[in-house]
Amino acid sequence: MASNLNREVVRKLNREVAHKLNRELARKGIRMLVTWVMLVLVLVTAWLYSRWRYNYWASRGVPSPPTLPFLGHIHRTMSPFENRWVALDNMYHTYKNSPYFGLYEGFIPVLTVCDPDIMKNIFVKDFDHFVNRRPFGVNQPDSYSSQMLGSKKDQEWKDLRAVLSPTFTSGKMKSMFPLMCGLADTFVSSCLKDAQKNPSVDMKDKAGRFTMDTIASCAFGIECNSLTQEKPLFAQKADSFFAASPSVLLRFFMMRTLPRLFNALGFKEDSEEIGFFRSVAEETIRARKAGEKRGDFLDLLLEAQAEDSDTTTASPKHVLTDKVLVAQCILFLVAGYDTTASTVSFCSHLLAKNPEPQQRLRQELEQLVEEEGELTYQGVMEAKFLEACVMETLRLYPPALFVDRMCTKDYSIPGTNLHLKEGEFVQFPVWSLHHDPRYWPDPKHFRPDRFLPENKANVKSFTHMPFGVGPRNCLAMRFALMETKVAVAKLILAADLRIPPGHEDIKLESSPFLQRPKEGVHILLTPRKHE
Repeated sequence: MASNLNREVVRKLNREVAHKLNRELARKGIRMLVTWVMLVLVLVTAWLYSRWRYNYWASRGVPSPPTLPFLGHIHRTMSPFENRWVALDNMYHTYKNSPYFGLYEGFIPVLTVCDPDIMKNIFVKDFDHFVNRRPFGVNQPDSYSSQMLGSKKDQEWKDLRAVLSPTFTSGKMKSMFPLMCGLADTFVSSCLKDAQKNPSVDMKDKAGRFTMDTIASCAFGIECNSLTQEKPLFAQKADSFFAASPSVLLRFFMMRTLPRLFNALGFKEDSEEIGFFRSVAEETIRARKAGEKRGDFLDLLLEAQAEDSDTTTASPKHVLTDKVLVAQCILFLVAGYDTTASTVSFCSHLLAKNPEPQQRLRQELEQLVEEEGELTYQGVMEAKFLEACVMETLRLYPPALFVDRMCTKDYSIPGTNLHLKEGEFVQFPVWSLHHDPRYWPDPKHFRPDRFLPENKANVKSFTHMPFGVGPRNCLAMRFALMETKVAVAKLILAADLRIPPGHEDIKLESSPFLQRPKEGVHILLTPRKHE
């Protein structure tokens, strides 16, 4: 009897436990179901939101390539595996019958304009609607990057540009020419010395050392001696600033599309390299204020600062504060290094690959030397075929792959039904325009004659803009062109250039910033015998 009672108690307990377990399992099942339903609802809502955001251009009649949820087109335009200009060029040709197409960087809409006539309106005629370049958006006013000319907006940009413009007149460039020629001679000697010891000379490395020495010496009176050092610190710092490493790409991506997260994580807009050049600039400015003047770029800036802050004038603007002045020094040191070095090395490669233009250029330069006794500022800057070779190099290998602007007030694009709102961004695919067969017959080949005076009328406006166009073009364009021409002229007069086997084509970095060689630019140099 007791045994039966115990068994009944056990069964009852088991039923209660089973019932509790079933209830618990049911509750867990319901919670899990609710969780999955909520997750699905969140994902569907996010997907619908993404679809809605990526309908922006289509709703306005603007064609746009297929997008990825939440990424838009950023997986292509900022990919470490595909050159940005290649991705843009593919889209450019897909929509070649349209004056523009729309892209999305994350959820940020960007209009890519392909029509040169529309560019003329945006860059020049209606410039007051597009005064500003596209900002990174990190909004760190204490950074030196934010004080550079390219980052300035509206009236601040106009005032600073007006103060800086007199430092790049042709008269100022002419005064720097002899010093630049001396550095170019050192550059050529270093190249020929390497040619005796090595199978080929890496022109990207040599040109980088030359441009850093030239900028530092002509602009700031700093003797970097990069061409005589085995591991030049200045050139290495500038080179690493533009290197397309994964960390640099991630940094660029966050600054461009996730500025709030960038700031929240405590990242700084100024990189380590900017910190290095800031220290150099500050030390040089202190020394210059206490010492003699050299009449260089830094002296001109200090003079401009003194005039700008003169309280006896009717309306002192106080544009060039100490921090702004240092920022322009950093900009000149960093930005002038890679772009000019790449252009010199690309031009050397193209001339080595094309013996006939190389010989034509040499004959022009030898005639100049015969007439003047040496290379002169006037002769170099007015040499027609030298100009044509440099311009054709800049067409094939533009330093800046695209130019962008921000719409500063609502704008209706002439000849279309498209209206841009204040704060929207537009960009212009420079590389694609430079290689479009509609504007450039046989666009892949090096043909300097395109830019001879008698042929310039055939070049359609706004299809060749290596330095940008309009009021916000490159301020230091004269300096960069003089530097490039002097280096190329001295090299061509001193040596015959040829391409070493296996280096017929240049490998390029997958950089979102600039077009630059990935593994150097190798040239065979044979010294020329002079009578």
